[in-house]
Amino acid sequence: MAKLKLVANPTFAAEVGIPIAGADPVPVQFTFKHRTKTALDTWIASRTDKNDADSFMEMVEGWDLEDEYNRANVDLLLENYIGVALATYRTYINELVQAKLKN
Repeated sequence: MAKLKLVANPTFAAEVGIPIAGADPVPVQFTFKHRTKTALDTWIASRTDKNDADSFMEMVEGWDLEDEYNRANVDLLLENYIGVALATYRTYINELVQAKLKN
């Protein structure tokens, strides 16, 4: 049985179903940046002035895709798959909240 650490790991992995027009979502593994409750509240409040790519880069540290994780490829992903920003954000928030509920 895993022991609880008072300070969470700085990153965590979670799968996001990437919405594909006319097809089932494609699961992609992302590495997300962990935030404390206070940091998450502050970050959510700060998102009003940010675009999807900025928010995405602040949530995600890496991904399990053949293409390198960088700003240009994030922009390309967000441009080609319109629902990915919302799907990623929802997964991120759900993982953080569910982790807090489970602990």
